[in-house]
Amino acid sequence: MSYTALYRKWRPPVFDDVKGQDPIVSALRNQIQTGRIGHAYLFCGTRGTGKTSVAKIFARAVNCEAPVNGNPCNQCSSCRAVNQGNSVNVMEIDAASNNGVDNIREIRDEVRYAPTEGRYKVYIIDEVHMLSTGAFNALLKTLEEPPAHVIFILATTEVHKIPVTVLSRCQRYDFRRISVDVIASRLKQLTDGENVEIEERALKYIARKADGSMRDSISLLDQCIAFHYGELLTYDKVLDVLGAASYDLFGSLLEAALDGRTADCIGLIDEIVMQGRELGQLVSDFIWYLRNIMLLKASDLDADTLEVSEEELLELGRMSRKISEETLLRYIRVFSELSGRIRYANDKRVLLEMAFIKLIRPETEYNLDSVLNRLEILEKKLAQGYVVSAVSSVEQNPGTVSDDEMHAGSDHGMEDSTMAMPVSQTDREVTVPADQMSRYEVLRGSWGKIISALVSRSARIALQKSGLEPDRSGNGFCIVFFEEKYYAIGARTPYLTAIKEAAQQITGIECEFRFELRQDGTPGRFISDEQLKSVFRGVEIEDE
Repeated sequence: MSYTALYRKWRPPVFDDVKGQDPIVSALRNQIQTGRIGHAYLFCGTRGTGKTSVAKIFARAVNCEAPVNGNPCNQCSSCRAVNQGNSVNVMEIDAASNNGVDNIREIRDEVRYAPTEGRYKVYIIDEVHMLSTGAFNALLKTLEEPPAHVIFILATTEVHKIPVTVLSRCQRYDFRRISVDVIASRLKQLTDGENVEIEERALKYIARKADGSMRDSISLLDQCIAFHYGELLTYDKVLDVLGAASYDLFGSLLEAALDGRTADCIGLIDEIVMQGRELGQLVSDFIWYLRNIMLLKASDLDADTLEVSEEELLELGRMSRKISEETLLRYIRVFSELSGRIRYANDKRVLLEMAFIKLIRPETEYNLDSVLNRLEILEKKLAQGYVVSAVSSVEQNPGTVSDDEMHAGSDHGMEDSTMAMPVSQTDREVTVPADQMSRYEVLRGSWGKIISALVSRSARIALQKSGLEPDRSGNGFCIVFFEEKYYAIGARTPYLTAIKEAAQQITGIECEFRFELRQDGTPGRFISDEQLKSVFRGVEIEDE
């Protein structure tokens, strides 16, 4: 015997087994019990919410020889004929492929004849919104005044496409999305019946992934069982099969973005791509993750309300304390814009990487929320004991922006970007000779051009993460790295010669350079000896 898909095998046979549509089930069952059966019904709602299943149950119940509390018995000859698909009284019509006027005319001719057995002829027209305008017009009169032995059940996922003239002739029932708890409970019954072991957390995830559709959830479960048949279905296995990412990964991405660690974000995205994750789904899930953090910050919600596990709720709470509502709103806006574009993009990875760079560098955007985010970053640095000075980012972080780019920004009326220099209360300026200080200022202003003159691309990237300082042990200059990985790439003897030649060619200054690794991450602060002589306890002393 061939395999039957789980969503077909576990289709509800009676009204009692229909989950998540209690008001509709109660109304239809009462009509059957009281004999107040209408002639036309319209079942509308999203996919997989039970429209066709309820229509089939209703079709069996109206002709059942021994109904029980409004439910079909599924034992009589009429019920068995419908279940086996050979009943002459119940006709299922796919409007997507039978949408012409001639198809409706055939129905109109057939309804004149009474059923050979049973009380009613039932026509179930699925995806009725696909009928042509002419077909709808041909159906109108029959819908308005059908024979007493005919019932029409129209099902659609796009009720807005149904003409008002048809809507007014039907009893309308809106099938709502099914909650995660209801879907998870149904899946638990199914797995118990199929002798499948599965973690509760995995069940919850499949239920949430189905987006309110019972059929989608059962199809996803069927897919996971096929991959790991006979094994315990764990949360990690379900994530692997469905190509989804866990809350731990979302937390790592968000923390890296908040800390400004661009390389870590790109590395995590590379790991996701290598695992074969679907990037469009990743964006949707990340928006949902940010939404849960926002709701948790806005009100004290529990795990059931947010539809997450207790462990995930703790993780959400930890992240909510690290991010402000304004920043969250900006992140959600950036990824909402991305979700609309990534679906049809040829290179989804590039769009995703650019989105995270936008998160990390709000100065790349000119929206109000980006400006607020930049102010928030500066406020945090001030609160941590940083000294903020309105100096060029080229001067404080050499090699990140070229001189041409800096002047281009000024041409657009933009002020020089602010940089924060970490310094403790005990730090003091280092004095250097006046001539060395003057050469240092010239080199620092042209450092971006000097780096750009290097042939090696890897050297340029590594040196962009370095800083230039006067050499405290000599009259030359020190190129300081704050991370070992960039030091290992950029601190090579051939590069010293290339830097020396480029500096002499660009600035006309001939000097010596050396490399240094400083893992405490603190840049030096320098003042010339002449400036030091003119300052005493913060008060400038003028010459008489």
